[in-house]
Parts: sequence; structure tokens; C-alpha cells
Amino acid sequence: MVTIGAFEAKTHLSALLERVAAGEEVVITKHGKPIARLTGAGDIDQSRRDEAFARLKALRGRTTLGGLSWKDLRDEGRR
Repeated sequence: MVTIGAFEAKTHLSALLERVAAGEEVVITKHGKPIARLTGAGDIDQSRRDEAFARLKALRGRTTLGGLSWKDLRDEGRR
């Protein structure tokens, strides 16, 4: 695992992505505290993916537009 500061990560993102593609994990820090982790896309297993989709579906079911339609919101934004 590689640990790197946010500024340096921004500067060397391409190289970091190559390392991740090669199987390494990169932790990005800000002021010495870990804030993000880069891992290969293949590292996410199907069950975690399914769980995330289920949580998004549940959230979508609770979110309302307050009686408005998408068309109403779109038209309001154009005024």
C-alpha cells in the first residue's frame, strides 16, 4: 500500500492509476489524515455492489419532488 498527499496525488494521478491497475492500493491523505483510497475496479465484489444499489433504490423511494413533476422542475429552471 502506498500513502501519498493530496497535492502530490493530483500532480501524479496518471502514475498512481498505473500502480492501481498493477494491483497496488493507494491511500490519499490531507494534512496527514487518510481521506481516500484508490483500489482496482475489480476489487469490489458483487455483493458489495448489490448492497450499494439496494441502498440507492431505497433512497430513491424516499425522495419526493413535493408534488411536482420533472417537467415542472425543468420548466421552473428555464424561467
